[in-house]
Amino acid sequence: MFTRFFTWLALSLALLQPALAGSVLIENVHLFDGKSGERSAQAMRVLVVDNVIQTVSADPITLPEGEEPLRLDGDGRTLMPGLIDAHWHAALVGPGLMDALTADIGYLNLLASRVSEATLMRGFTSVRDMGGPVFGLRRAIEEGLVSGPRIFPSGAMISQTGGHGDFRLPYEVPRAMGAPLSHSEQIGAAAIADGVDEVLRRSREQLMQGATQLKLMAGGGVSSVYDPLDVVQYSPEEIRAAVGAAENWGTYVTVHAYTSRAVRMAVEAGVKCVEHAQLIDEDTARLMAEQGVWWSLQPFLDDERANPQQGPARLKQLMVSRGTDRAYELAKKHGIRVAFGTDILFSGGMGTNQTPSLTALTRWYEPGEILKMATGDNGELLALSGPRYPYPAPLGVIEEGALADLLLVDGDPSADLSLLERPETSLVLIMKNGQIHKNLLPPPGAWR
Repeated sequence: MFTRFFTWLALSLALLQPALAGSVLIENVHLFDGKSGERSAQAMRVLVVDNVIQTVSADPITLPEGEEPLRLDGDGRTLMPGLIDAHWHAALVGPGLMDALTADIGYLNLLASRVSEATLMRGFTSVRDMGGPVFGLRRAIEEGLVSGPRIFPSGAMISQTGGHGDFRLPYEVPRAMGAPLSHSEQIGAAAIADGVDEVLRRSREQLMQGATQLKLMAGGGVSSVYDPLDVVQYSPEEIRAAVGAAENWGTYVTVHAYTSRAVRMAVEAGVKCVEHAQLIDEDTARLMAEQGVWWSLQPFLDDERANPQQGPARLKQLMVSRGTDRAYELAKKHGIRVAFGTDILFSGGMGTNQTPSLTALTRWYEPGEILKMATGDNGELLALSGPRYPYPAPLGVIEEGALADLLLVDGDPSADLSLLERPETSLVLIMKNGQIHKNLLPPPGAWR
């Protein structure tokens, strides 16, 4: 008995390390497939070959002669797609504001790799990065040098002078002709661009480096120093320049904006997604619905999850939190496609509020609706990158032909979303791209 126990323990510890599984047969699981708001009543089987879901079936799966996959017994647990965060800042979650603006890029990269590993261990297998120096981090993750989620990078946040992405100190303004770029521009966190020509150049630079979509600052922000929340940033012509650059590459532009005026200008200029928008009116929500624009909306409430702000930024933060309830109500009323994202910035930690931000959505949605939003719906938003979508198959769903980003949850998160707040115990299996990053299941026949 003890020999079998120690054999199981050794195998389990080995499987805690990322491993290419080849083929994996997961049996006796209830599926939350990312396409509906409920999990299957019937126990199912899922066969993963390399990095793709090959078969989903309630019946026994016939394997090719001679093939012996790794068999995992889910024991009635819930198998679901990996979570997707549609508004993440992989390089800017970990540092505080001062470090983000001044620290050596080598340090920021090492910190970002730690944050990325923690992100994956929370069950987030993909993130849409909404600004920051992440091209190197993304490459390291794709090459297996570090663990982390798939990153859909925007590259540098494109901002006008004095806009939400301009964090220069006062002594750096005005910029003299031929003067060096600011530190945040040099490391690729921001790109300050004024006028159509500069916006075109900075947009094309991000696409050149591998951006899957572009992000522009179209209005005032909370954490930025110079811009009141109500200001409109960029002109329609400048936004159309970025939209044209993105469309030439087969992808799209999303904008940071809170107010009706900023959002309307951006939508009329051709953007396909809006971040935040907690302060818009009903006419603007109706316009977003008519144009099929995605609403990447965050549950910004004045609670323990809020990024702490002081001074004028605190007043702006309270304005946004007061508009959050109405924003979700408008989105539901007008049938706007809503994406889940967190927008955690300068936290000085590992981004641990990421999952609590997901469960906060129970204020407006049922758990199954939330899971669908954070899996299948967000996967559709990722696919909006068109030819710049970097993978050969869909994400966010459990279906034949989809990429094998999977979580095995001890319980039913479509009924009790709080399970995801305890990833150490509730997430029994984490698989990304067919690769097992965590497995607490005993092998077949092991002593329990």
